[in-house]
Amino acid sequence: MRKYFNILKAELMTNIQYTLNIILGSIGFLLFVFTFYFIWQYIYSDPQQLINGYSMSQMIWYLTITEVIFTSIKSRAIVKEVSKDVKTGSIAYNINKPYSYVLYVLFKELGKSIFTMLLYFIIGLAVVFALIQSFPAITFGEILLVIFSCILAQIIGILLATFIGLFSFYIEDSGPFYWMYSKFIILLGVIFPIEFFPEAMQKVLVFTPIYVTSYGPAKLFVDFSMDNFISIIIAQLIYVLFSYGLCMTVFSSSVKRLNINGG
Repeated sequence: MRKYFNILKAELMTNIQYTLNIILGSIGFLLFVFTFYFIWQYIYSDPQQLINGYSMSQMIWYLTITEVIFTSIKSRAIVKEVSKDVKTGSIAYNINKPYSYVLYVLFKELGKSIFTMLLYFIIGLAVVFALIQSFPAITFGEILLVIFSCILAQIIGILLATFIGLFSFYIEDSGPFYWMYSKFIILLGVIFPIEFFPEAMQKVLVFTPIYVTSYGPAKLFVDFSMDNFISIIIAQLIYVLFSYGLCMTVFSSSVKRLNINGG
């Protein structure tokens, strides 16, 4: 595993050198937060009012954390890069190399996204606190646990984006699949908590990527409890293994096709 951590470290150090670019890149993230701040401010006639168990400040904090995670993972770029590797045939050169292509993509992208997430996290905390003048009842130690959950969410998001990109082995363009996936995450996870949907739908959503990549970490931040933390972490670890298994299944079956066809 040392070689993969070296890849992560190299990407992380590169990103640190471009800190200013990442900070400037947070403008889009902040515009999203500002927009929904005013929307939720309009919806909540009373800041202390509860809608589906969430106060106005909790909704804004929830949205901030989900957007931090979603924006820090460059899922579209991952899908395009993996698709390009497949279409150009460059992925074939990785077959005989002493590392897993899937793990290479995972650690490379994780090195890029972790630092971005931490910067956006700090910027988001500062800006949102300045806007609403309130902070969730959470300790510093619990914030560290939330960050750990956010990193697991990133791992899952990267693996799922890689999985979508690998579909280029079978179809000409995997872009439409990413479009559907991203809109699914944004509409049902980033903007609204699971509790905002009908009960029957909630029972389905807890088994989807929404629960482990958006809802779980954000829910922990706005309403932390150790029981929730344990259940969410377990779900995330299961999803990490599941997502990795999907990627390896597609990759392995595709490599067999390349070998059979002499590619």
